[in-house]
Amino acid sequence: MDVDCISYRSTGFFSKLILDYISQEESVANLYSNSPDLNGIKNQIKEKENHFPSSNREVLSAVLEKQYKNLNTSESTRQNITALKDSKTFTIVTGHQLNLFTGPLYFLYKIISTINLAKKIEEENPGYKIVPVYWMATEDHDFDEINYFNFRGKKIQWNKEVSGAVGKLSTKGLKDVFLILEQEFGTSKNANYLKDVFKNAYLKHDTLTEATRYLANEFFKAYGLVIVDGDAKELKQKLIPYVKKDVFNTLAYTEVSKTIQDIQKSSDKYNVQVNPREINYFYLLDGLRERIIEKNGFYHINNTENTFTKEQLEKELEAYPERFSPNVIARPLYQEVILPNLCYIGGGGEIAYWLELKSMFKVMEVPYPVVLLRNSALLITSKQVNKMDKMGLSISDLFLKQNNLINKKIREISNINIDFSEQRTYLQEQFVSMYTMAEQTDKSFLGAVKAQEIKQLKGLDALEKRLLKAQKLKLKDHVTRMSNLQNELFPNHSLQERKSNFSEFYLEYGEDLIPYLITKLDPLSKNFTVLEME
Repeated sequence: MDVDCISYRSTGFFSKLILDYISQEESVANLYSNSPDLNGIKNQIKEKENHFPSSNREVLSAVLEKQYKNLNTSESTRQNITALKDSKTFTIVTGHQLNLFTGPLYFLYKIISTINLAKKIEEENPGYKIVPVYWMATEDHDFDEINYFNFRGKKIQWNKEVSGAVGKLSTKGLKDVFLILEQEFGTSKNANYLKDVFKNAYLKHDTLTEATRYLANEFFKAYGLVIVDGDAKELKQKLIPYVKKDVFNTLAYTEVSKTIQDIQKSSDKYNVQVNPREINYFYLLDGLRERIIEKNGFYHINNTENTFTKEQLEKELEAYPERFSPNVIARPLYQEVILPNLCYIGGGGEIAYWLELKSMFKVMEVPYPVVLLRNSALLITSKQVNKMDKMGLSISDLFLKQNNLINKKIREISNINIDFSEQRTYLQEQFVSMYTMAEQTDKSFLGAVKAQEIKQLKGLDALEKRLLKAQKLKLKDHVTRMSNLQNELFPNHSLQERKSNFSEFYLEYGEDLIPYLITKLDPLSKNFTVLEME
């Protein structure tokens, strides 16, 4: 098999909004600017080239040099940081939380999509340099979302009382996690490497930001990946005018709310991913990240006694911009303000909320980027492919709901035909004449005829289900093997990439894993990829 694919629509795991966006349906055309393809990105280059000040480039490069000061990285990454000063250099960016040991497998797919797209755009646009960027979500505060990873069905978790932005969290206490990981990983060459990476990242760095930067650099420095921490005063200074428009004029709230109303009025009835707040910024201090709320002309920091007048808050912003932290609505704007960015790559949920923001970007006078769905993949071992072949399972079969899969295959392999479609059709045809007879005799009998038809059809359904159940018992071994295989590939009936950690595969394939994925994943593919791991 090596590489196969299935349409996103056929997987059953993606929202209608995302499916329509991938297909470029007319119903979503007003939610984005340039299309998520090479032509759209070529147009984006021209737009960003005319709307990104050189002073922002100098600040960005200087901040990155400071953030990379104590990190041993590749020459290609160093060159990319320097190149960001040049007006012909642009970025492709993805973002991700600071999940423990990268969290779900799709962390790799996000960054690989970004690296591959940067390379492809650079090849298609001579004279321009394109830098892949990973934006660390250092200012997030939901620790419960990031304090664990799953390994072979087990949850390896970091238990800690925390508050404030996760990037500033001390890594103290992670030695206990390492001891658990050490037992689970074993003693192979690949296991020892992963244990060293974990130790170097989390036990030799003081904060979660530093640990995550080390981790991402370790795996992707060879590809020139640049890792950005937006929690920096020099970068936040560039955000000040936009914070004012959000906090004091509620521009973001007004514009995103309009877009949401349009989405909800649409006949397609798309789900709304996130809702804006009147103020889309938090107040950030060590151990504190709380919402800014306006009441009666005063600005309160939620869950604290801190209160500002408009003039006081404006002075605070000018003096300490690093204390203002964007939420999920404002963070995309922040990224586009400080990065010479062409395209944001994210998962389905991320793309869904980016599609709410075009109008906000317009009133803020910042170019709205191309937004692209990251690669999604299912990794299957050769052994699992052999099992599929023996059971006559196709890739599309694997994505069926388990009960539907079992019923479908039982009907296919059973020595009796457990499908009463023909009998249902025959029965319904017989009742046509009975309806005619009742119509001509006494219309009051029509209800009785209908009730009898429903009763007979239900009887056929019940009999079909009983026969199918009996065949499942008779073919119990086949059912068990199918169920076990699907459960291996779809942990907890979810996509593998959302549950499994990369370490499960690294233990088996080692340093070949990431190069293999980079070779096989096409960032502009409009299909879900299935990869056989040799």
